[in-house]
Amino acid sequence: MNFFSILSFLIISFFYTIPAQCQNHRERINIDKNWRFAFGHPFDAQKDFNTGTAYFSYLAKAGFGDGAAAKDFDDRAWRKLDLPHDWAVEQEFSPKASFSHGFKAIGRNFPEKSVGWYRKKIDIPSGDYGKRIHIVFDGIFRNSIIWVNGHYLGQHDSGYLGVEYDISEYLNYGGENTIAVRVDATMEEGWFYEGAGIYRHVWLTKTHNLHVASNGTFVKSMLNDSFSEATIDVMASVSNDTNATAQFQLVHAIFDSKGNQIASKNIEKATLKPRESNDFTTEIQVQNPNLWSTDSPYLYRMKTSILKDKQLVDMYETRFGIRSIKFDSDNGFFLNGKSLKIKGTNNHQDHAGLGIALPDAVQKYRLEVLQSFGSNAYRCSHNPPSPELLGYCDEMGILVIDENRLMGITETHLGDVKKLIARDRNHPSIISWSIGNEEWAIENSNIGARIASNMQAFVKSLDETRPATIAFSGGIGSEGVTTTIDLLGVNYVAKRSTDKQHALFPNQSIWGTEEGSTNATRGAYYRDDEKHIIPAYDKSPNDNFLSIEDGWKYYNSRKYLAGMFVWTGFDYRGEPTPYGWPSVGTYFGMVDQCGFYKDSAWYLKAWWQNEPVLHLLPHWNWAGKENQNIEVWVYSNCDEVELFLNKKSLGKQKIEKEGHLQWNVPYQPGTLEAIGYKKGKKIKTETIKTAGQSAALVLKSNKKTLQYNENDVAMITVSSTDKNGIYVPTANHDVTFSISGPAKIIGVGNGNPTSLEPDKFLETITVLPLDSLKEKYGNTSSVSNEIKKELDDSSWQKAFLEDRNADFGGKVKNIVYRSTFELPAHFESNAITLFYKSVGKTQSIYINGKLIADAIPENPKGDTFRLDKKILKAGKNSIAVVATPLLKVNTWDVLNQSLGCIQLLHPAQQYKRKLFNGLAQVIVQTTGGKGEIKLTAVSNGLKSAEFILQSNKKI
Repeated sequence: MNFFSILSFLIISFFYTIPAQCQNHRERINIDKNWRFAFGHPFDAQKDFNTGTAYFSYLAKAGFGDGAAAKDFDDRAWRKLDLPHDWAVEQEFSPKASFSHGFKAIGRNFPEKSVGWYRKKIDIPSGDYGKRIHIVFDGIFRNSIIWVNGHYLGQHDSGYLGVEYDISEYLNYGGENTIAVRVDATMEEGWFYEGAGIYRHVWLTKTHNLHVASNGTFVKSMLNDSFSEATIDVMASVSNDTNATAQFQLVHAIFDSKGNQIASKNIEKATLKPRESNDFTTEIQVQNPNLWSTDSPYLYRMKTSILKDKQLVDMYETRFGIRSIKFDSDNGFFLNGKSLKIKGTNNHQDHAGLGIALPDAVQKYRLEVLQSFGSNAYRCSHNPPSPELLGYCDEMGILVIDENRLMGITETHLGDVKKLIARDRNHPSIISWSIGNEEWAIENSNIGARIASNMQAFVKSLDETRPATIAFSGGIGSEGVTTTIDLLGVNYVAKRSTDKQHALFPNQSIWGTEEGSTNATRGAYYRDDEKHIIPAYDKSPNDNFLSIEDGWKYYNSRKYLAGMFVWTGFDYRGEPTPYGWPSVGTYFGMVDQCGFYKDSAWYLKAWWQNEPVLHLLPHWNWAGKENQNIEVWVYSNCDEVELFLNKKSLGKQKIEKEGHLQWNVPYQPGTLEAIGYKKGKKIKTETIKTAGQSAALVLKSNKKTLQYNENDVAMITVSSTDKNGIYVPTANHDVTFSISGPAKIIGVGNGNPTSLEPDKFLETITVLPLDSLKEKYGNTSSVSNEIKKELDDSSWQKAFLEDRNADFGGKVKNIVYRSTFELPAHFESNAITLFYKSVGKTQSIYINGKLIADAIPENPKGDTFRLDKKILKAGKNSIAVVATPLLKVNTWDVLNQSLGCIQLLHPAQQYKRKLFNGLAQVIVQTTGGKGEIKLTAVSNGLKSAEFILQSNKKI
């Protein structure tokens, strides 16, 4: 090791041991908290806060954001919320709404709820002046326009890839700054539930002007034949955002999972011209590396440091894994030289009660559910996922297909592919980039072949370490994309032969990107098309699809197939196949929208992992069907299973590999019991008992302690038992929930695809603008008549017809402004607030003739008054303001012409949900602070239940 390498090693070791110093050079600050939200309108400018209607629009002049985009726009009456946020899930269901979106009332037929505005104020310290400051949105659905301090930053169409802007020159250093975001979810991108709003995290990043670019590193590992040494190929993109040439040292140091530095490399003399960015590459050797795998997902960290004049100016951290992947056209997939059958699921990104605005802990919970039945792979269907989901896949050892949203070869399409790969390329979990899914208009044509070939070549130019794939549903061996793609993804083999494709293209690798499109209602074992109920037996829905079992047998019996991805892991909103309204979600999942197992998940658990499994279905509550045959299935990886009804043997059966067992059993209430044998020995028993009437509620949580500094979440299962403590699988009681302590309920669900119950129970806000003012001039302080509760002001003139210049001030000493507002019949249940905006240098405010504020000075930020309901009435109320008029300083000044607004805040109802086939789910999130959290569930006629959680700070 030469002198400079030793020096670099010591420098990086020093900074690693005192990370607080490193943080001063690069900051990444989450700004999810304390936003304001209100609905705008896609085409009615007045309902869209008159944004874009000024003489100079935000597209005409820099800094001319008007309406809700203006820096000083009064948003005090808007709803307060934290991100992530999905406003679609908060809406009612309607048969006039989109089938794809799960009939939530947004979209073209609902313009009043299809545009949302977000605003937030942030303080930027004066000491940040001279840094590069970027705002980063991880995901906004969709068509977003963003302003900072009235400066238009840009427009971004897609809802899946984030957007980042450099806002350094727009900021007020040492003061307050305003972020405004307009989101238009009128148009859909997919054919599944996509939500609406800023549904992923938002960040501020602060760096030196000489810095590693955003997503600016690419760490590739190459292993020798014995896997005893890894060559780490490192690329770092560095930007010099100064006006002078920069000379610097670039140092890379690799740390193991315990924080020990194990290798380093530096570039001694790097140079960038003013405003230049460039890629710098080097190699680092790692001896005896710990390999990342599905069984042992070992992760390293690389710290990339920039030193200028021997001073550390930037440090960028990259998490990565060392592993090798290979797709072999004859032998399938290999991870670190070992054959591995891919056992994956397809998943959209929504969850019951939450829509697409998932806290990080919920994303992890969903992966844990999938992993619990043996799944080792995840296809992001059909769009780029959140960065947090990929991070958890890295940590948990889950392989990933990272999927692009739309095929094409223009800058729009390839630009998204480039952004996706740059963002995600360091995740060891990702084993393939998907360039498209079921593009029916082109996938069987020469045009499709050309587009796919172009996109595949583009992917290889960005990342040669992973193959591109495409999910294909057309004819095998056709002239389309199947002729060009190196790794073909097949969607459903019931009507097409991968054997034929393999014979035609022997050098092409193949896997099943969608398979086993079965339908099932969780917990139901009979068909009722009128009620949209599908029995949860694993049976093919029609000749176009295989069952889960037949699909797995097909892919697992062919060595050349890398594996398959079940359609789907979780049920999801929208696309409610095979029904329409009032079904609002799908029936495809191995688990329902809450994550509760359907029975097919037990089939996969039996054959996708090695733990002994014995699962018996259906439930045994069939009153009225005595002596009628009930179809009984067993999923197990035992050798044999014997079935008993009320201790009487119904026979023992051997289990075919990757199969299941069936009996027809005449129903009698009591106990159904299955005993599993391995090598002749009893190893597992499963019993199902007939339950009586529900007597008590039961609450169970996936965790008992929450970390409040991480906005942690508990997923709580609600069920009921009879008087003997037996679970009641047919219960459908209405359950109401309350919570105390430092937490809140953020959503409820029950997995019922036909449920039209609310997902959320929120405060509702009604805003009554105090515009359309009338005015009367006066030159005395006596205005007792003009402020009366009842007054005929029909002869008064419309306010602000005369220009408020110096001449006006010379002749008018005071003005009385009047307006009215209408309160509903039962306004007393609301909290009523006047958000007042100054119309005078000084002013006194009267409501219904009662003095609210006396001689208050002009307040550019406005004044707030909680109104006494005793002075208000249902119907028309009057507001009068006696003011010394505001005057223009410059002829181009725009003076306020509104008294503000009246806000009616109606309290939220208690959260509630009906049990569905015995189960429901409550999602609880910390609100900050240490303490005890108590969730209570009550239902008429049942014993209530309580669950205690502890909220602590994660160390």
